[in-house]
Amino acid sequence: MTVATHLEPTPAAPPRPPVEQPSTGTKLRWAVQDTLLMTRRNLLRYVRLPENLMGVTVQPIMFLVLFTYVLGGAIRVTTPDYVTYLLPGIIVQTMLFGAMITGFGLAQDQLSGLFERYRSLPMARSTVITGRLLADVIANIFVAALMIAVGVAMGFRFGGSVAESLAMPAVAILFALPISGFFAAVGLTVRSMEAMNTTFIVIFPLTFISSAFVPVESMPSWLQPIADANPFTIAVNAARALALGEDATGDLVRTGVWVTLLTVIAVPLAVRAYNRPR
Repeated sequence: MTVATHLEPTPAAPPRPPVEQPSTGTKLRWAVQDTLLMTRRNLLRYVRLPENLMGVTVQPIMFLVLFTYVLGGAIRVTTPDYVTYLLPGIIVQTMLFGAMITGFGLAQDQLSGLFERYRSLPMARSTVITGRLLADVIANIFVAALMIAVGVAMGFRFGGSVAESLAMPAVAILFALPISGFFAAVGLTVRSMEAMNTTFIVIFPLTFISSAFVPVESMPSWLQPIADANPFTIAVNAARALALGEDATGDLVRTGVWVTLLTVIAVPLAVRAYNRPR
């Protein structure tokens, strides 16, 4: 005996609604939130590991004290005293050393495998770098304020307006930003933390063959053109002119040109280093 079966057709599934893509404004808001979150994470390192901040505060204070009281009496400058000549150069140098900290921090995260975790999270990839840079800018503001306070205790006095006095450390921080980009690219590509130590080979000649510690005119004649062309010298001259209340227009323009040029080169290098396959 055959039993007839009747199968009713399976109803078709309703069409899925289209996935709504976030707008440009929403993406930008998420990127800003992610950047602030990464900035907070990097700043917490200074709270939990204060020795990281000690490295960028004690050393420049030692430079300032030793150069002022040990070598200052033997160096002829055009400012009222040597500490007034020295402090702007020390601040610009300190900001450059802070740029190196950016590279060290990113190298540590990269070598520890933390970037793989970042890539698995729903976050804007650029915020890993921008959050680190913003945190270092905030740390540099604190260090610059501390250096000025120590300089004032040693006899340093501003000769310009309040705006010029505030612009002096701002020039140093701005000049260090593209340098941080270069060190970020290095930190994202090195295979060991020891390799980052080679960056001192670049920084020390850059800072000492300049007007930071002695006038360029006191150097050998063959070295003076190199020191004058050094972008570090230009940034130091701009910061010093602002501190003294002198006309800094020319040095500020040249500093801005160097910052723009270095930024155009450094940013693509850092982004490419972060996006390269591991």
